[in-house]
Amino acid sequence: MYILKSLACLATLLSSLSHVSAAPTHIDVVKTSELQRRSSRFPSVDQRLFNINGKTQYFAGTNTWWLGHLFSNDDVDQALYQIAATGYKVTRTWAFGTTNNPSTETNVYFQTLNSSGQYFNYNTRNGIARLDYAIAAAEEKGVKLILTLLNNFDDLGGINTYTNVYGGTHQQFYTNAAAQAAYKKYIKFIVQRYKSSSAIFSWELCNEPRCSGCSPDVIYNWASDISAYIKSLDKNHMLTATSSYLPNYEQSYAYTGYEGVDFERNLAIPTLDYGTVHLYPNYWGYNYTWGNTWIAQHNIIGKNLGKPVIMEEYAVPDGEDRVGIMGAWQDTIVGKTSIAGDMMWQFGTPFPDGENPYDNFAMYYNTSEYQVLGNAHAKAMTGKNARSSALVATG
Repeated sequence: MYILKSLACLATLLSSLSHVSAAPTHIDVVKTSELQRRSSRFPSVDQRLFNINGKTQYFAGTNTWWLGHLFSNDDVDQALYQIAATGYKVTRTWAFGTTNNPSTETNVYFQTLNSSGQYFNYNTRNGIARLDYAIAAAEEKGVKLILTLLNNFDDLGGINTYTNVYGGTHQQFYTNAAAQAAYKKYIKFIVQRYKSSSAIFSWELCNEPRCSGCSPDVIYNWASDISAYIKSLDKNHMLTATSSYLPNYEQSYAYTGYEGVDFERNLAIPTLDYGTVHLYPNYWGYNYTWGNTWIAQHNIIGKNLGKPVIMEEYAVPDGEDRVGIMGAWQDTIVGKTSIAGDMMWQFGTPFPDGENPYDNFAMYYNTSEYQVLGNAHAKAMTGKNARSSALVATG
């Protein structure tokens, strides 16, 4: 049975949101003995929050898709040092990188797929050694990583690099036996290589998986199968799948189900440990204030299913009032929900070698807006941790 499927429920939600100004107060005490029994080596779910380094807590984080694709160790070290200095606990990076033609590839890549077969790139300059270094550096700096295993989009070799070889359309990828066998082989390569690392926060099945025009059964069945497979390889780390959309609420983009994604249904998959949400109102045809509604809707679904939810990407383009717009979303997250963590897209820092992997959403370290939306917000989430020490919010 699904939750929040009527406009009446939405109206009630919006009304309650406008009258709530404090952090949720309905909380359950987690027994100290229970926490002590849990390994602090690997992050884990603790009701609607996460246990990181032996402490159940809220967190702030960021996105650095490029971390394992940088050629320079110094660049990796600089980024992770600044991320840790901000107070961020987690960053998200691409653990995929596939090419169909290595002879013309200029980027770091981890896998080749073409008519001659499937090969992993062990080259120390532009291969898996780059991700090795990023993970080792994250361990040293105490930063946790969400490792994303596939891209819905073409950048750095996404679903298209599989369909180029195994045939079919983007929509057919999810049910193409040969493509899925190759994807599982790549998953096994990555998961077995890093499953002992304490730096891994979780594995993520795909960045924004979509199956436009498909039944939500397609991605639901695919996510169920792939997550069960990863759990068979690694029982210690958490799993998630980017899955924001809420079909059957109303007839506008985020709610129509056109992309074949049902956040609520997918979050209920037993082998997915938590939910992730992305937020780009101006690109989806909504005003910025609607972002607060989107955050609240997903928080309530997480509450009803008893699972944590992370605002995994949210951004406003450079040149707009980012402090005002994103600050309002952050106020909703901190003061009006039990969203377990949030992660801006994306972290920026000027690299001495001139490397520039950024888009117009980048929020640059130590700028005035970063000090508000990065440093101060991370402190606010940490403060929420302190107020709820050893407690798990259920609101």
